[in-house]
Amino acid sequence: MTISIININYNLISSIMLEESMSILNMILVALGYLGFFAVAGLFLVLMERRVAAWFQLRVGPNRVGFQGILQTMADALKLISKELTGTVKADKFLYNLAPYFVIVTALMGLAVFPFTKDIQAFDINIGIFFLIAISSIGVIGILLGGWASNNKFALIGAMRSGVQTISYELSIGLSLLTMILLTGSLQLSEIVEVQKSGWLIVQGHVPAIIAFMIYMIAGTAETNRAPFDMVEAESELGAGFHTEYSGMKFAYFFLAEFINMFIIAAIATTVFFGAWLSPFGITESLPWLGVFWFLGKTLLLVFLMMWFRWTFPRLRVDQLLTLEWKYLLPINLVNIVIMALIVWLNLTIQF
Repeated sequence: MTISIININYNLISSIMLEESMSILNMILVALGYLGFFAVAGLFLVLMERRVAAWFQLRVGPNRVGFQGILQTMADALKLISKELTGTVKADKFLYNLAPYFVIVTALMGLAVFPFTKDIQAFDINIGIFFLIAISSIGVIGILLGGWASNNKFALIGAMRSGVQTISYELSIGLSLLTMILLTGSLQLSEIVEVQKSGWLIVQGHVPAIIAFMIYMIAGTAETNRAPFDMVEAESELGAGFHTEYSGMKFAYFFLAEFINMFIIAAIATTVFFGAWLSPFGITESLPWLGVFWFLGKTLLLVFLMMWFRWTFPRLRVDQLLTLEWKYLLPINLVNIVIMALIVWLNLTIQF
């Protein structure tokens, strides 16, 4: 009797350990997959930025390393890996070294909740939109730490500008997304996509949805510290802003996180306004793998729009940057939420 009980316990423990081992292995494989996507997406977006900039400025762009310059960003990455890590003598070493990891880890965590297709989503939680807004708020801590810990006046000024800019424009991002949450009634990204099987939200939501999208893209561009909102890195004033004292891979972390954050902003817009992986022709239900191409295609189109902003408009002054948010975008957003609430209350959404 005792032997049989021992055998039962042994089998039970073995099965539990096997399940836990498989679960851990699965999580490791998913993490490696996202890390690989993170690296490849960063390199591709840098190359895309250079190509778009060359196109707008009537230049050739990268065309030496690899076919049509396709390996140029890989060469730049190898250069940054091999460069010496320098820093100032009076820097706060611990915070100085910690800051880049705040920025890169938050960018990686943001990628985990996006539904690339119905079956490819690492982390589907019922507060997906709230999670993304919260994660984006943490990223600015790395910029503030890096600017302050560098013990450089230009880095500190850039970091303080980043804090002011991020806190201001996060309001518009949150309110524009809240406008669409009123329409869907859910914070969960998979449910938001399900609602759009009868039509993209930018169409279902009438004019308020279009206004919310326009405000979101403007505020999202400012959130990523990109031109014409790049007061944080203003080269003509601050050298390189908050990462003036960084070099090698630590600089590469900041540089890569900027492009991944741009992808995240575009991916949120794709999910909330344009149906994520859903095709406008309704073919992704029969061919689910096509959803990845639809999701990435829509996202890269919005990334191109953000790059268009950068290479078209001149940089704003600090007072203009804050005036745009507090005197224009915020009041328009508040009125827009009220209009969307009335549309939902009166049940005037467009159904297909």
